[in-house]
Amino acid sequence: MKATAPLPVPLKANPVRIRTIIVDDEPAARRGVRLLLERDSAVEIVGEAATGAEAAALIQREKPDLAFLDVQMPGSDGFEALGKIDPLAAPAVVFVTAYDEHALRAFEVNAVDYLLKPYDDARFGAALQRAKLEVRRRQTDTTNTRLTQLLDYLQKNHEAAAGADGPSDRILLKSSGEIFFLKAAEIDWIEAEGDYMKFHVAGRAHLMRETMARLEARLDPKRFIRIHRSTIVNIDRLRKLSPSFAGEYAVILQDGTKLKLSRGYHERIATLLQRSR
Repeated sequence: MKATAPLPVPLKANPVRIRTIIVDDEPAARRGVRLLLERDSAVEIVGEAATGAEAAALIQREKPDLAFLDVQMPGSDGFEALGKIDPLAAPAVVFVTAYDEHALRAFEVNAVDYLLKPYDDARFGAALQRAKLEVRRRQTDTTNTRLTQLLDYLQKNHEAAAGADGPSDRILLKSSGEIFFLKAAEIDWIEAEGDYMKFHVAGRAHLMRETMARLEARLDPKRFIRIHRSTIVNIDRLRKLSPSFAGEYAVILQDGTKLKLSRGYHERIATLLQRSR
């Protein structure tokens, strides 16, 4: 029995609310940030801290998406708190401080924004909006990475299971944040588009990162035929050959799609016609 790779981390839906912490040694400053954040239903406040050490422990424990972080605090400052965190696990950060001399360093550690006290509601709102966009971008990147890992896992095991039985009757691909299990019979035609293959299925298009040669080797030659260096069609979708120009022909599909038949692939069509007699 052939061993399979371990199943990747399961996909998780993006959280509805952005988990946020507030870090400042002044209770009044924390309260001010909390009041502004509580106006936004997309934000969930999961903790507060008054020192850098508390902030590091809070981030490790709660794994927030976003932190409003003071720079100067007793014991260790905001930068030192971040230094104790694995960069891959660090939240998006908005620095909140009364000192502007730290701004350059803040952006060197990829802070989303730098709020200088005192700030008004509009300036805080702009920083929050920028932070929300960054958090959603990170969540999308994480989901796409996990989706790709899951697709690779499924594809390897699908190919291993189908290997002994010849060409696969299913194509697995990622499209618009979902994994599709396409039956070969559902595919109308396929075209190369840069580093991707575009599958045309009942009026919809799905992209898959693959080469034409590798894909052609995986498809059943009794069902699919290559008519051009960048085009493969489902034989069942062929309707007719139509003269084009200079002795060339166009392939017309059942839905009226017109595709170019390259001269180098005439022999394949001829073989197909002979088989159908």
